[in-house]
Amino acid sequence: MMEVNSAACTGCKICVQECPTGAITIDGGVAVVGEGCSECGLCLKLCNHGAIVRREDGRPRVKCGLCPVECNIAEGYWGACRRYRNLGGKLFRDAPLVVPANPQVELERELPPLITGIGAGTTAPCFAPAPYIVEGEVDGIDVVTVVSEVPLSYSGVKIKIDTNQYIGEEGARVRRDGRTVGLVTTEEYGAKMLSLGGVNVLHSKSGSTAARTIVDLANRRPVEVAIEKGAKVVLQLGQPPIVDGRRDERMRVGCGSATAAMFAPYFREIADEVIILDPEITGLFSEHQAGRAVGMTWSGVVPVGRKSTIGRYFGEAGLGLGGTKVASAREAIASVDLTVAKPGMRVLVTDTTGSARAMFRLLPNGELEEIELDPKATAVLDMIRDNCEPARVSAMYVAGLGGSSRAGVVRYPIKLTDAVHRGLVRITMGGAPVWLLPGGGITVVVDMELLPPGALTWVPTPATVAPVEYTMPREVYEAVEGHLTHIRRLEEVLREREVRFIP
Repeated sequence: MMEVNSAACTGCKICVQECPTGAITIDGGVAVVGEGCSECGLCLKLCNHGAIVRREDGRPRVKCGLCPVECNIAEGYWGACRRYRNLGGKLFRDAPLVVPANPQVELERELPPLITGIGAGTTAPCFAPAPYIVEGEVDGIDVVTVVSEVPLSYSGVKIKIDTNQYIGEEGARVRRDGRTVGLVTTEEYGAKMLSLGGVNVLHSKSGSTAARTIVDLANRRPVEVAIEKGAKVVLQLGQPPIVDGRRDERMRVGCGSATAAMFAPYFREIADEVIILDPEITGLFSEHQAGRAVGMTWSGVVPVGRKSTIGRYFGEAGLGLGGTKVASAREAIASVDLTVAKPGMRVLVTDTTGSARAMFRLLPNGELEEIELDPKATAVLDMIRDNCEPARVSAMYVAGLGGSSRAGVVRYPIKLTDAVHRGLVRITMGGAPVWLLPGGGITVVVDMELLPPGALTWVPTPATVAPVEYTMPREVYEAVEGHLTHIRRLEEVLREREVRFIP
């Protein structure tokens, strides 16, 4: 097992954070390795002070050859992947096999998996047949499902954060526990996007942190990340994001231009001008096409931002109102052309969620005086707010299915790839449907909220491990030259394994 040289250990806790089995703790400011150590060697690679060494402890262990880590697992404990356990000197996949409760054909050719890969175990080495190749009948069709839990180096997540709040610039690094796990990517409509993991990150020095982060997210645990020169964000699948300690509630109803258009009849009744702040497109109502369509003429007000087209101004992302750099509502009004504007004119400043709320009146001397919102204006802003969807975090797991996955299904991987792209073979992950990316290879995307909790894990190669199912009619499996001699009847498999049924 691993042992810590207390004289060299600084108590930095990297080994504690990254130990996949949780066997390392801190005692008196020094790391201590417990009996659950699987000898995966990750702490040895990560320690920057040379404080960890490997030594024989004389305990009986079983070497696991089911991935390149080759853990040495002590009696009663798990390997680094938290899947295989040493019981009585033998390795067991210590979890039930997960099986769909009522498999039925969903659409034409959409065959359901007979079993899932959760609890199935791993194909190793790559050329060996998958752990389970199962045959059964579904709606009169003779179906084969091939499953395994596959280590995937080419994997990552695309995180969608529905929020107007500024989190950081595009391309900024995303860090967890001080280590880079991904980056900020291009924004989507009303959402900030992060890309975590991917082969280059997984193979970096922070690869284990990235793999751990992906699995924590999949298992619905809260994860705090820090954006380079940006915000700290707590991410939890299906929950509102927490940005710099603030729990967000609403995503925008549309950009500032779209908001001006959608609520034009209502804006016309409550103000002479409306500025809708937005980090992408700020809307100026009276100049906008929608404003003119309901009888408005330009008010003389010029909003902050760089003009794009009529009534639309490029905003700037920041920590101010509506996710812009505008710190106060008054700053949203860059200038007023007093040759056009009329004293007494009312100017409403809001944002795309109706959260920013300020009304100004133009005085005869050209100054703007903030006045109280009347009930009618408040009702319109409440309507905008009520049309905004809840802020939440969602994520897509993206993975390329490589050699160990395909060779476990067929003897000639290209035949499987071709059949998948022709729609003859259906791929699922943990029973959840996937989207197949076009082009070469088999790269799939799955909504992480459809994965059963506990479906994903990771190994310190580093790589994430996902359950993969290939389902097809028996005749297709024969045509792609599958491992026909390893087919087993579904009822036989269900008799020999502990089973957990899912809807």
